[in-house]
Amino acid sequence: MYDNVSMAMLLTLLAGLATGIGSIAALFTSMNNKKFLSAILGFSAGIMLYISFEEMFAKSQDYLSSVHSISGIWIALASFLGGMGIIMLIDNLIPSPESDLTAVKAGKHSMHKMGILTASAIAIHNFPEGLATFATTLSSPSLGIAMACAIAIHNIPEGIITAVPILCSTGSKKTAFKVSFLSGLTEPLGAVIGYLLLRPFLSDTLFGVLFGVIAGIMVYISIEELIPMAREYDKGNSMIFGAILGMAVMAASLMMLT
Repeated sequence: MYDNVSMAMLLTLLAGLATGIGSIAALFTSMNNKKFLSAILGFSAGIMLYISFEEMFAKSQDYLSSVHSISGIWIALASFLGGMGIIMLIDNLIPSPESDLTAVKAGKHSMHKMGILTASAIAIHNFPEGLATFATTLSSPSLGIAMACAIAIHNIPEGIITAVPILCSTGSKKTAFKVSFLSGLTEPLGAVIGYLLLRPFLSDTLFGVLFGVIAGIMVYISIEELIPMAREYDKGNSMIFGAILGMAVMAASLMMLT
């Protein structure tokens, strides 16, 4: 059992660190290409929307329906809408740009706010992901390895979409890397907290509500922040192509879990 715990922690840590790989890749790209920025924001939205509906909300329904039968679907929906409400409240508490700022400064402020929101959503999303990887490895090391590999793959683009807005708004590669890297570290943090504190309280109901809330948070950020910002940078098809590519990448990584 001790060996399994050590292996589970190592796999979860490596999967989380893959976010840093994505952030490093983002640091070596040009931030002056408006079409690229639009495409990467669309890429981010595609990832978040796909994983929200295909994985998170679906898991929420599965967990809750297994315990609460028909009412489980409604609890999942309430969790999803609750997640949107939570992030809407947080969004409204973040100050908007002052009216006397220049358009450039306002744009940088918006990008910074969006970057923080994206990093927060990914950090929250990584928390149960780390717990799931850890728990799976404890029960089946071979399955845990497969899950960790797939999660690491889709953590790389998550690192990119977290680092780019921060880099654009601050111009600091160090800050962009740090924020992105820290968002990935919530994955092993989720494993540690789950193992040490949450074991007595873990249940299908708790997991179901948690996944529903996370799905709501990521959908809100996609439609409120990512897509409108992408359209500001390019009115053409860059955002659409980015979104399609993001969905394709996420779909491929999730297929590795099955």
